[in-house]
Amino acid sequence: MKLITFAIPCYNSEEYMSKCIESLLPGGDDVEILIVDDGSTDNTAKIADEYEAKYPGICKAIHQPNGGHGEAVNAGLRNATGMYYKVVDSDDWVDYDAYMKVIETLKKLVNEGNPVDMLLTNYVYEKVSENHRRTMFYTLLFPTDRIIGWKDMKRVIKGFTILMHSVTYRTEMLRECGLVLPKHTFYVDNLFVYVPLPYVKTIYYLNVDFYRYYIGREGQSVNEQIMIKRIDQQLRVNKLLIDAYDVWSIDEPYLRRYMLSFLEMITTVSASLGCVSKDKENIRKVKNLWAYCHKKCPKTFWHMRLGLFGLASNLPGRLGRRIYLGLYHMSQKFVGFN
Repeated sequence: MKLITFAIPCYNSEEYMSKCIESLLPGGDDVEILIVDDGSTDNTAKIADEYEAKYPGICKAIHQPNGGHGEAVNAGLRNATGMYYKVVDSDDWVDYDAYMKVIETLKKLVNEGNPVDMLLTNYVYEKVSENHRRTMFYTLLFPTDRIIGWKDMKRVIKGFTILMHSVTYRTEMLRECGLVLPKHTFYVDNLFVYVPLPYVKTIYYLNVDFYRYYIGREGQSVNEQIMIKRIDQQLRVNKLLIDAYDVWSIDEPYLRRYMLSFLEMITTVSASLGCVSKDKENIRKVKNLWAYCHKKCPKTFWHMRLGLFGLASNLPGRLGRRIYLGLYHMSQKFVGFN
């Protein structure tokens, strides 16, 4: 069995996918690299086949009709043979030194008979156009270099969230939780991170800057204007997150608080997009989202509404709008996306 399966969802990625693949090859025979060609119309499929031919037993090309990012992640999970599973987007890459520490740590845990459910590592926003980097770390939330459970979490801080870039899940745990992402939908990475959380019993936080997340490519899904155009998909994912669990039934306090914080953050993004767009129809859709949440679970609704962003979104008039947008852009600058 391979130690880690890396899935690389690729759609018309010919210009940058090689950098991603090359950054993963130093894992050698410990890793499996699944290059998922999601119905590309450029040379992506050819490049994937070339890597499979050049690195048999390490690289594998998977070709499928276009199903979107989520279906590419699903295909990777269906075909994964590694004990662990990590998604690396085709325009991103990993740091070599951190990568070697990840391999070493996972090997040690497995050899000692303690394969954890979730490995956490840092990720770095790389905004190349502005020569800007921002490292997102978890030292304020989790102790480092030891096996822990949710009860060992230090605290929950809003805005400090586990993202696809920072998480490596045990493959069988992902399958046990029944994770299947929707087709033709952006922003499903939030589901990928959130749905498995109640199944995670053991965690290991390795404080290394492993994942390098490229920001600023034209047409990127996290570009603000692109997100506004795709607000229906953001809202769809938001509703699926609300539907996933009765969060209040989760016994572990830190896990419950964290999942509520995650829901609040995603709902804040959804509400902010409607507000930033200044489009009456989008604002109406956001109001429908709030109504959906209230119908599904009034307790969750009021928890989010009484949070900082929820309160700000209820302030009337131009002043309320300015305060809300100010909070949104402040958090946007802190996180470093768009």
